[in-house]
Amino acid sequence: MRPALLAVNAGSATLKFRVYSMDGAQALASGMIDRFGEAADSTLTLRDSHGAPLEQRTLSHSGKEAAVSSMLKTLGEHHMEIAAVVHRVVHGGGRFNQPTLITPQVRELLPSYIPLAPLHQPVSLAVFDAFSALHGHVEHIACFDTAFHTTQPEISTRFGIARHWHDAGIRRYGFHGLSFASIARRLPTLGLENQRVVVCHLGSGSSACALINSRSVAASTGFSAVDGLMMSTRPGALDPEVPLYWLEHEGLSVQQVRNEMYKNSGLLGVSGISADMRVLLADASSEAREAVDLFCHLTVKEIGALAAVMQGLDAVIFTAGIGERSHEVRARILEQLAWLGFDLDHEANRSQQQRLTRDGSLRQAYMLQTDEEGEMAQSAAGLLARRA
Repeated sequence: MRPALLAVNAGSATLKFRVYSMDGAQALASGMIDRFGEAADSTLTLRDSHGAPLEQRTLSHSGKEAAVSSMLKTLGEHHMEIAAVVHRVVHGGGRFNQPTLITPQVRELLPSYIPLAPLHQPVSLAVFDAFSALHGHVEHIACFDTAFHTTQPEISTRFGIARHWHDAGIRRYGFHGLSFASIARRLPTLGLENQRVVVCHLGSGSSACALINSRSVAASTGFSAVDGLMMSTRPGALDPEVPLYWLEHEGLSVQQVRNEMYKNSGLLGVSGISADMRVLLADASSEAREAVDLFCHLTVKEIGALAAVMQGLDAVIFTAGIGERSHEVRARILEQLAWLGFDLDHEANRSQQQRLTRDGSLRQAYMLQTDEEGEMAQSAAGLLARRA
């Protein structure tokens, strides 16, 4: 049996995982549990380090613990013994700014951030509890999405509200930090480690981050993962009077307002058709076109705002599901930024090349694959090495 490091990334209905060597440098396998924790039709898929299928099985027992047990058993059957588990945790507040061993004291603190991430934080904690119940004898490490943004200057973290509210924790935190950290780690390969860069994480959840010297100085997301760019089902930046109007004049409950903002807005809400960018790009209706146009317009607007914060811009990087796969969206955004000096190479963009701009372009644009699990593994391996 080969000791291995397991990185788990929990969603609302799926559990993605990847297995690494203990130094975090080598990926050994990857997989996903679909319909994670549900009673029926839950499936586990396992692939090798090259993406070739190793196994797919239907999980006969319901519940998260049963699913985790099946996953650990499957990995063991493929000669991988999990010696440590690293968990993606969306919110670490202002307290957690680096990979952290999940001690009983840390676990006790993490629910306090549920009000700041009501859809994401409970899932992360439920996954940790399922692993801990079955595999509590190994070390569990949390990597926080908010941690990458703790390098921001104080001014970037503030809202224009009374100081005592800021001091109580109502402030801008920023999200998708593990994705941005994975991109920042690779900036030296592009010669951008000391430049002014905007990274656009465009996917089901979307946000943009301004980097100077590979460090976060501002981000589109704020107190929650609803703010900033428009997303698949979330509106992005929204006048706070809108949810107040729903509460006061439409009679919606707090939970109904939350559903509007998390489930019924964004691409789905504007189009009335789908939350999937691929579906909307293939649809000729005016509603679909408007949803895509608004998504790109708001992304361009945010890039401009972040460039202003940095007092300049050297490069834009696209990542995540839409950013990596949709050449149409990248083209629409970069064409609207042509006045800034982005000379799009349409052929390079269509053929999914890493660099998207021509040789003589004043500013450069790139597409890089995000690697949240790889970032988690390397961060956790560093923590384990320091403890050793």
